[in-house]
Amino acid sequence: MSARPRLSRELVASLALAEQAGVEVPPVETLDLPEKVVQFGTGAFLRGFAEYFIDEANRNGAFGGSVVAISSTGSQRDALLNAQGGLYTLAIRGIDGRAVRQRYRIISSLSRALSARDEWPAVLELARSKDVEVVISNSTEVGIVLDEEDRFDANPPRSFPGKLTQFLAERASAFDYDGSRGVVVLPCELIDANGDTLRDVVQALAARWALGPRFGAWLDAAVTFCNTLVDRIVPGVVPPEEADRLGVLFGYRDGLCTACESYALFAIQGDERLRGRLGFADADSRIVITPDIRPYRERKVRLLNGAHTISVPVALLAGLEAVRDAVRDERVGRFIRRVMFDDIVPSLAAPGADDFAVEVLERFANPYIRHALIDITLHETIKMRVRVVPSIVDFVRRTGRAPASLAFGFAAYLVFMRGDVQAERRTAGLAVPEDGEGARVRDAWLDVDSRSDASLAELARRVCADEILWEVDLTSMNGFADLVADHVIRIVRQGIRPALDAHLTELATT
Repeated sequence: MSARPRLSRELVASLALAEQAGVEVPPVETLDLPEKVVQFGTGAFLRGFAEYFIDEANRNGAFGGSVVAISSTGSQRDALLNAQGGLYTLAIRGIDGRAVRQRYRIISSLSRALSARDEWPAVLELARSKDVEVVISNSTEVGIVLDEEDRFDANPPRSFPGKLTQFLAERASAFDYDGSRGVVVLPCELIDANGDTLRDVVQALAARWALGPRFGAWLDAAVTFCNTLVDRIVPGVVPPEEADRLGVLFGYRDGLCTACESYALFAIQGDERLRGRLGFADADSRIVITPDIRPYRERKVRLLNGAHTISVPVALLAGLEAVRDAVRDERVGRFIRRVMFDDIVPSLAAPGADDFAVEVLERFANPYIRHALIDITLHETIKMRVRVVPSIVDFVRRTGRAPASLAFGFAAYLVFMRGDVQAERRTAGLAVPEDGEGARVRDAWLDVDSRSDASLAELARRVCADEILWEVDLTSMNGFADLVADHVIRIVRQGIRPALDAHLTELATT
């Protein structure tokens, strides 16, 4: 057992810790602030995202409130949070202005963790608190759904929307439906229109549970559900060996030292009135309150997620393992830059696409984050439809031409779906992520004679024409399918790297 003391509020308040080099210590006055935020979720993402922004606001004297995090069932993580008085170290690492930077900050904005399963009365007590102003959630994308079997009299309700509905009903009743006691709800789930979706589910539950017209009126008038876009990579708790090394550096033990990248964006749909209700919103320029977050979402989905999706098959066929390896690879890195700046950026109407693309490349190259390429192939076919196909369609609509590098990436996707890489992983005892909708592409390979160029070209055109997969006939995209067919033949005949060399050479001469 290490002789170093555990991170705690007493330790933070001591002069000894304040003198430690290399860690940003919170001001003592931020350690006991009123609990203004109720957060459904205790995972790493919110610790590296929402808690960071609120901590920043508290240090600047702009918010003056703390967060109570609620887990579904309780966990060792929650026990550690409470043992450390809600404190943990955030390791902020990445490329900022082309320089590799590291920062370490003790986050003091989290007061405690509660288990909904074991401490639901304490959660409802929070609902009756005059201090609570904001509700934040990150219940994963499948968390904002209507559970038709959920019950209002459960202790607690089973689903996250059910818990939130009971929480809000308790609050409305406790304050006799006073409109000034409403809250702002900021869902951080990565689904489109997350605030609207959550509001609709809560309203549906209120109707099912017959919570009455007074509650319905209060919900409409006093509770603001905001659509949001959240963007920051938070890998999670650092490995034990690194935690030990940092403990020596900082002079304390922290069982929840959490790593995140430098980049962050919190886009919240709302107006200036909402800004006034969110006391922490002005503490960081990366919190953007805007009447419409759709341009920010489009920019992120197309450039960050879309670049991931279209480049991963190329990189995996080239024998690479991580996103940072792909960006650094001479050939694949050039391809990623060309597909982003030549094809995706021109397809976008969203402002600041060029600058965002530069930031994305820096994030991809972050030496502190190892993002496994194979992990990104989870549901690869759905991701291709949602993240890539719109860029193909909009590029053709804007330019009248087929996007050359998106066509090469799409061809690499088709060859990847033949299954050679996946078979090698299974033989080695390694996991292969699920891609259910990809079965249509895999099945298409069953009829292909790989010795025949005509058969390979027919495969490419047949898959491109599949409107069930893409919700559009890609053979209508002004030569796109022909480009894909040519690239499929070349990749199968020559291999990915010679085919990529030929593609990049052709780009350089056009």
